[in-house]
Amino acid sequence: MEALSYSKEKGFKLTRRGKVRDVYDLGDGHLMIVACDIPGKGIILTQLSNFWFEKTTSIIKNHMVDPDPGPARYPDIDWYYPELKGRTVLTKKCEPLPIESIVRGYIVGSGWKEYKKSGTVCGIRLPADLKESSRLPETLFTPSTKADSGHDENISFEAASDSIGRELAEKVRDVSLKLYNFAAEYALGKGIIIADTKFEFGLSEEGELILIDEILTPDSSRFWPADQYKPGGSQPSFDKQFVRDYLENSGWNKEPPAPAVPDEIVKKTVEKYQEALEKLTGKKLQE
Repeated sequence: MEALSYSKEKGFKLTRRGKVRDVYDLGDGHLMIVACDIPGKGIILTQLSNFWFEKTTSIIKNHMVDPDPGPARYPDIDWYYPELKGRTVLTKKCEPLPIESIVRGYIVGSGWKEYKKSGTVCGIRLPADLKESSRLPETLFTPSTKADSGHDENISFEAASDSIGRELAEKVRDVSLKLYNFAAEYALGKGIIIADTKFEFGLSEEGELILIDEILTPDSSRFWPADQYKPGGSQPSFDKQFVRDYLENSGWNKEPPAPAVPDEIVKKTVEKYQEALEKLTGKKLQE
């Protein structure tokens, strides 16, 4: 399975090269999003996101127009279709909100580090007897800033409200919690714990709040095998923990550029991503 480090689509206007996605403006109210990155990963992320977008439409509308746009839709464009197939989606154009919606069901990662120091997660006071990876007494909504490069920063709900308005912030919070709770229950039935996740939202051209970007993938979430869950330490995972662990132990100062990741770490990560896709959707990777 070949990697696609960046897309080379001709005839569209490239508007952004993100961390793992290239975005093109088609000029007709639509965007084309191409998932790139390590071999196979972009295809897995796209297929899993498409699965969740379809499954959560009863909670909130999303940006999806066509989950597999082909040359027939834009015949005058010079398509590199073999390389783009499976990793490309056609979406509605919208205005992304300047915050990310982090939802936490378990205490882990940066939340655990903060809790050990202050007994809080993103300033929210928690019981004193929690262990690493414990399930939280209630699901937490903890927004953050959005950075194209570098690190996002956790912010309070009040700061999020100042950024986008109180009414919209409340709606984003409520929808985020509904999405997480729905997905967590579904995934648990498939043998996967979703410890936490990130959602992104935008306003459509009609001013409607919609779900955008990716949703409930191993890139935006922590997935743990339910049958191996044991609070009190870090957990085995289906997500990019192999990469996190490697970078954590590499001596990297967390400033760009990141060190190259060995092929063996890449291979293990893609295998875990693919396993998560198959468990959640019941389908094999469509190459």
